[in-house]
Amino acid sequence: MRFQILGPTNALGEDGEPVALGGPRVRALLTLLALHAGRVVGAEQLVDGVYGARPPEGVANALQSQVSRLRRALGRDLVEFHPAGYRLVAEPQDVDAHRFELLTRSGRQALTGGDPDRAATLLREALTLWRGAPLADAPHAEAAAAALEELRLAATEDRVQADLDLGRHRELVAELRQLATAHPLRERLRAQLMRALYGSGRQAEALTVYDEARKLLDDELGVEPGTELAAAHLAVLRADPALGAPAAPATERRQGLRAQLTSFVGRAEELAQVSRRLAESRLVTLIGPGGAGKTRLAIEAAEQATGDVCFVPLAPVADGTDVPRAVLAALDIRDTLLHAPERPAVDQVTRLLTALADRRMLMILDNCEHLIAATAELTDLLLASCPGLRVLVTGREALGITGESILPVAPLRLPPSETDDPLAYPAVRLFADRAAAVDQGFTLDSGNSAQVVRICRALDGLPLAIELAAARLRTLSVSDVAARLDDRFRLLTRGSRTALPRHQTLRAVVAWSWDLLDESEQRMAARLTVFVGGARPEAAERVCGLPEEVLFSLAEKSLVEVVDGRYRMLDTIRAYCAERQAESGEVAAIRDAHAAYYLDLVVAADARLRTREQLEWLARLDEESDDVNAAVRWATESGQLELGLRLLAHSACYWYMRGHRVTSANLAAALLAELGDARPEGMAEEYAMAVLITAWSGDRDGLLLYRLAEVRQLLPLNYLPARVEFLMLLLSMFTGPPADFELIFEEITGVVHLLPPWQEALAYSGTAFVLQVLGRLTEAEAQFERSLELFKSIGERWGTVLVLSGLGALHQLRGDFPTAYARADEALTIARELDAKTEIAEALCRRGDALQCLGDAAGARADYTLAAEVSHRNGSVETMAWAHLGLGEVALRQGGPEEAESMLLRAREECPVGWYSTEQTHARIEVALTEAGRMVSER
Repeated sequence: MRFQILGPTNALGEDGEPVALGGPRVRALLTLLALHAGRVVGAEQLVDGVYGARPPEGVANALQSQVSRLRRALGRDLVEFHPAGYRLVAEPQDVDAHRFELLTRSGRQALTGGDPDRAATLLREALTLWRGAPLADAPHAEAAAAALEELRLAATEDRVQADLDLGRHRELVAELRQLATAHPLRERLRAQLMRALYGSGRQAEALTVYDEARKLLDDELGVEPGTELAAAHLAVLRADPALGAPAAPATERRQGLRAQLTSFVGRAEELAQVSRRLAESRLVTLIGPGGAGKTRLAIEAAEQATGDVCFVPLAPVADGTDVPRAVLAALDIRDTLLHAPERPAVDQVTRLLTALADRRMLMILDNCEHLIAATAELTDLLLASCPGLRVLVTGREALGITGESILPVAPLRLPPSETDDPLAYPAVRLFADRAAAVDQGFTLDSGNSAQVVRICRALDGLPLAIELAAARLRTLSVSDVAARLDDRFRLLTRGSRTALPRHQTLRAVVAWSWDLLDESEQRMAARLTVFVGGARPEAAERVCGLPEEVLFSLAEKSLVEVVDGRYRMLDTIRAYCAERQAESGEVAAIRDAHAAYYLDLVVAADARLRTREQLEWLARLDEESDDVNAAVRWATESGQLELGLRLLAHSACYWYMRGHRVTSANLAAALLAELGDARPEGMAEEYAMAVLITAWSGDRDGLLLYRLAEVRQLLPLNYLPARVEFLMLLLSMFTGPPADFELIFEEITGVVHLLPPWQEALAYSGTAFVLQVLGRLTEAEAQFERSLELFKSIGERWGTVLVLSGLGALHQLRGDFPTAYARADEALTIARELDAKTEIAEALCRRGDALQCLGDAAGARADYTLAAEVSHRNGSVETMAWAHLGLGEVALRQGGPEEAESMLLRAREECPVGWYSTEQTHARIEVALTEAGRMVSER
């Protein structure tokens, strides 16, 4: 088992899943024990750490109670009692804080030992262990937390030092500015910022940093800068070469390379990879979409290379026959003006071969995608004839010749939509660096970081697009830029005047790639925009009406990227191609083909979701979920309501198992609104399913109630679906047991064995649920067990969870709480295997009910709290109400009627009214509210 205390406290089992720990004091106890893993911690120290300066009366018993709860969560063998206190049986390396210290120590040793590469690797690994404030669940351990924070800052400084020693000056500037702002009196950080600026060619800014630091130290502390900062200042004044990467020897020639005017951000790993590839291969090709930064990466690699370097810009070259001439010009080999009659002119390729035959050189052929055949032919000849030559190529696609090492250049790494440390991501660091260049007052802070993250994510992490967006801060605020991204091509039009025309606007970048495609590739690119979440090759071929080889060609030309077998476009490329698709006049036809494909997919998947293939098809539909939703919307918008009803009906089982209740309810409601009073002939099952899906949201207006009543008339409870098998479950859920249950029970009993296996299993479970409500528990248990056996025999996990939940409730009614807990726990395990969020939340609530009755209020509170979080994220109103009901009941048991009343009123407000499945929840809420009111009145 592993333990995490550098952030919220977690215990991770062997499978890597978090272990439910319980309440805050149990978590505080585990935090303190993990901090001293493998050593005995005195009881007095634990009391101080768990309860603070004012421990409760009977603190010894209270501490022992918390230890018991922790043992129950982790296993008794992991928490040992000793006469002097308690010990967590764990190796120090199993605790992230100790592993952090070990890695930090090793990294510092590597740094002082002259191995900055290893030091940077170790220190980065150490710093990634942090997930938030240290010892967050032990609020009374302030001293230990402060010590860990100090170690983290020191490790960050060491990691920066290692990166500086590796020559990564430019990419460190933005991060060091942020660190220096956060820790203004930290002189080492200021010295490192000076070194990074100087190494980036920004000597004046480096000296300004020193002046600002000296003034701050004088104003705040009345002292002069220390030795390290003063030494950095003197080194900058003297232009000490040790401050930056050493300059190339005078004997090395850098032909065609221009000094760069901006810092190089976020490509340290790729830069190292290029260097390794060039050491292993004589031909390396950098491929990627326009604006990904291939040229800049190649230039930085050239700056680090030893020996002669020649940079050949091919973008201005219009014809493939002029490629040799461009190389000769870059090498500064001029044509002779006069030729003697007896000496015929030598052709350009021969002159090149003669000039390079004995030279050791790195040649960069930049932007060759429009001259791919000519560049490939010349490169192949040069490499075969000039053994000392290495070639680095940049373009949208590979040359496709023997010996080529292809290195894709992806967009910069992006942060998630919510992050505590946006500057840990290169895309954000690039934006911050370029923004500070155009607006000296710009600093990334809590007020603008969310908008900056949104901008970088919307622009796919493309460096050129991010730089264009940052340049707009001359006239717009960050929030204005973020708000205008829907019209990105109009917004991002102010690039460098000296850049190539196709790099001055975002539209021009993408248009250049588009113009290089042939007609079939352009049609495929335009039509591919109909897919929301990318497409597998077979889907693209059918919907777009072109061979999948055309799709593969787009991938080779960096118009689409391949992720886990799916072909998808960057949003910026997709936006441009969608404009071209709109101009084609075939949008409706392609969207019809898209909807037809996804109808066939959901029909095929629906039949397999209730078999042993369940996990495979759930994963497949997870991939396709956004496109299924888009197909339903198109059917609604285009008035193809029968198509929409079929899509809804055969997606319902997937949506229900995955808990997509709110989204699917909105889709169904929109389609029913378009349908109005019309009822497509022969589609009663599909219509009923659309109505029942709409009811998932919990909001029931008069029209929906009318439609539900209509469904009851169309399809009675004992109706057996012919086309939409999953309808059998939803009909019973929303209608409840009929008045003539005994008669229907006899009818079902006589035919149940004739049903398909899943329907047979569901019939047994449905009967069991009704028998349970009627108090006939022995009969109900028998029906549940038959259903469970059938569901397991066909490998249907979701149905198994359904029955285990019912059995748990049955044992709860009988007062057999250990068995109720076991059934709920088994259901939770399978629900997590399915990643079925609603069922996970329900199993947690069911387990919480059992824990309450077993006297473990803390364990029950933990389960209900997690269930509420899962339900909130999933939009499941039933289980959210149940979770808040449970929390209210726990508060009552622990003597907190005010907290209980608040939770119970919240549960009452959330719990859907009129659902058969929520009647028991409503009853429990009212009983608990009455008890809470009584307790408040007695105080």
